[in-house]
Amino acid sequence: MSKKLFKSTSLVSSMTMISRVLGFVRDMVAAQIFGATAAVDAFYIAFKIPNFMRALFAEGSFSQAFVPVLSEYREHESISDTKRFISYIGGNLGSVLLIITLLGLFIAPLLIMISAPGLEQFRFDLATHMLRITFPYLILISLTAFVGATLNSFGRFGVPAFTPALLNIVLIATALFLSPYLNISVYSQAWGVLIAGFVQLAFQLIALWRRDLLVAPRINWRDPGVRKVLLLMLPALFGASIGQLSLLLNTIFASFLPPGSVTWLYYSDRLAYFPLGVFGVALATVVLPHLSRQYAKKSQKQYVAALDWAIRINLLIGIPAALILWVLAGPIITTLFNYGIFNQFDVLMTRQSVIAYSIGLTAFMLVKVLVTGFFARQNVKTPVRIGVVVIIANVCFNALLIVPLRHAGLALATSLSAWLNVLLLLVTLIRKQIFHFVSGWPVFLSRLIAANFIMVLVIYLLRSPLAVWFNRSWEMRFTHLFLLLFIGIITYFAVLFISGIRFKHLLVHETI
Repeated sequence: MSKKLFKSTSLVSSMTMISRVLGFVRDMVAAQIFGATAAVDAFYIAFKIPNFMRALFAEGSFSQAFVPVLSEYREHESISDTKRFISYIGGNLGSVLLIITLLGLFIAPLLIMISAPGLEQFRFDLATHMLRITFPYLILISLTAFVGATLNSFGRFGVPAFTPALLNIVLIATALFLSPYLNISVYSQAWGVLIAGFVQLAFQLIALWRRDLLVAPRINWRDPGVRKVLLLMLPALFGASIGQLSLLLNTIFASFLPPGSVTWLYYSDRLAYFPLGVFGVALATVVLPHLSRQYAKKSQKQYVAALDWAIRINLLIGIPAALILWVLAGPIITTLFNYGIFNQFDVLMTRQSVIAYSIGLTAFMLVKVLVTGFFARQNVKTPVRIGVVVIIANVCFNALLIVPLRHAGLALATSLSAWLNVLLLLVTLIRKQIFHFVSGWPVFLSRLIAANFIMVLVIYLLRSPLAVWFNRSWEMRFTHLFLLLFIGIITYFAVLFISGIRFKHLLVHETI
């Protein structure tokens, strides 16, 4: 099981890596064609609202409630009963999403007013119009997440992990080939979002059909499995809304800042989300079904071992990723985005918020794994209570930091809140005797500190001042950045190897 878990995580990370690389290509294309203007701010606000709702109803509360119950069906029920359960969930979820989508199209101006009250009339009108184009993405991507969660529960991780790449491919295509024909070029991205929703859903439905799991959706609110999911989903919905509300609050605060602030935060978030998506989300995606099965089988020892392993892997990847993002923030942003109308001032502004996000990157990754320790046990109330405390803290941090640090203060507030979330989740897991640290942590941490210290020192000595990067061609920028990252990563893993960490130690049940 340990090798299978590691293999599944590697597969999801690899597929997600492809998606994230394409995401950076998409952002590079967008930065060069659209820049950081008021119209671009309007698009990112319009796109963020269906994403907010998607995370609320699909990847957030729904998946956290659906996957553990589906895992129980796999362990204790027949395949016909399991398929019937999937059919009912699909029908019920689809009917609710359809109503929400139609309502969202009708009240689009109100949604923009609530999510970004600081917009002037021009950005408000653009955001409202583009929201009506992007909002149907909610039902498409939410059903895609439902199909993906089903595939994950049956041990098929590759297709759901690759699916986000399709969004990036479509957005790149529309930016290059559709935007020249539009009066406001960024509208191409709004239409691209809608097209991508259909492509992503069709791609995963084919995979579900090949697994003989494609069933016609039916509505049945009285089914025991459906009721159990609803019972778990209601508090999870509140919990997911807390996390998403934090992101929405950042947009609200940022809407009062100068034009470009929303876009600077967007690119900063994209950079921070790269390691989070490739490793943190991938690990949580694989660990949740595994922990759910261990809990269903009442195997506490295996449960603790898997969670301990996930935390260690998170630190192995999360800490160096955060440090690299901090030290190389300027060169990375310059290399990826400093083309076309995305100027040097935009680079400097984006660098501020990237550094602020890097402080919380490891915490963002840890939260993804720690909450699975509760969700796998069908306990969603505890993370919700913790989430309430965290969101209140986030609002306070925003209010305190926005004046002196502006958009970077909002990013820093998010990072500080994430670390508070980690602390409260971890303490609660230990106090409730759900988790305890397996032996070997002092040695592991000492090796980790040494490797990260030497890696940062090497990168710091080899990097050039940011002014030098501004004057280089894109070929020189990419070459130098690649060498810095390659040398830094090789140095990091070489020190880990010399200190005694081996590949076999990455397997569950082994001591790192």
